[in-house]
Amino acid sequence: MNKPFYSAFAAQLHGYVKLRQQLGVKYLCQTRLLYLFDAFVRARGYDGPLTQELAVAFAMEAPCRTKGEQARRYTVIRHFAEYLTAMLDPQAVYQRRERYVPYIYSAQDLARMLQAAAVLSKSPLRKQSMGTIIGLAASTGMRVSEIRLLDQADVDWSSGTLLIRNTKFGKDRLIPLHPTTQAALRAYAQCRTAIFPTPATPAFFLTIHGTRFSYAAVRAGFQEILAHCELWRAHGKRPRFHDLRHTFAVRRLEAWYRDGQDVQALLPLLATYMGHVQYTCTAYYITAVPQLMALAAARADTAWLASAETEAPE
Repeated sequence: MNKPFYSAFAAQLHGYVKLRQQLGVKYLCQTRLLYLFDAFVRARGYDGPLTQELAVAFAMEAPCRTKGEQARRYTVIRHFAEYLTAMLDPQAVYQRRERYVPYIYSAQDLARMLQAAAVLSKSPLRKQSMGTIIGLAASTGMRVSEIRLLDQADVDWSSGTLLIRNTKFGKDRLIPLHPTTQAALRAYAQCRTAIFPTPATPAFFLTIHGTRFSYAAVRAGFQEILAHCELWRAHGKRPRFHDLRHTFAVRRLEAWYRDGQDVQALLPLLATYMGHVQYTCTAYYITAVPQLMALAAARADTAWLASAETEAPE
């Protein structure tokens, strides 16, 4: 590189060519094209930034007569653009996000929460609503939005299933319910119908005003219950409603591990039940929760010992 660059990209072009040559690349033909690009930019009086339109204009410039030459020109500028991107420090404006460790509710936690739901309100409907919402989330792993948006028509009493419409990823799915969950939903439906025989909304869960629950209303009721039960996570923070979804997944995976099931083979089934697009999203629960990591490690140790005994010489 014997002569300088003069365009608005002069300093970056100089640094780029110098870097390539320091890496042991002769970079002669490419450098020649970069000098042409430098002259092209300078002749236009252009002062940046490097754009797709500028790169294409340079590639198509006369006296470019072949497709090959046009492609070479464009490729050189594209690689230069990658260098410009790499010059930006990814840590310059960056917030490190620590992985969230979910709160896994114990059976005792859930029992206390259901008891709190029954005593914190004088309204029979509100008592039933919050208790049933919490129980449904814990027993099915449904998202709070899915519970809120559940309609009466989405409950199939004959088959014991729920139809979850237009979920987080825009898909519908059916959820089979445990008999105890079905019984809890029936009890709630009877209480709701007694108070609002002809509600103005098709929502399954109704507030004391006969309206569909908002996210804020569910959250407020849930936080009231947590405060009554004095449930805390680390660092003085309350657990989340979404942790009920984590709890459902973890308990199911724990049961499979203890039953000796092939958990990896069953993960797609759990993913479908929970409405995950990819079962790798469900696999997150294994690495996010220490209890499951311990069970997975124990399974791996058992498999290794069995393998070692099989392969041991007689």
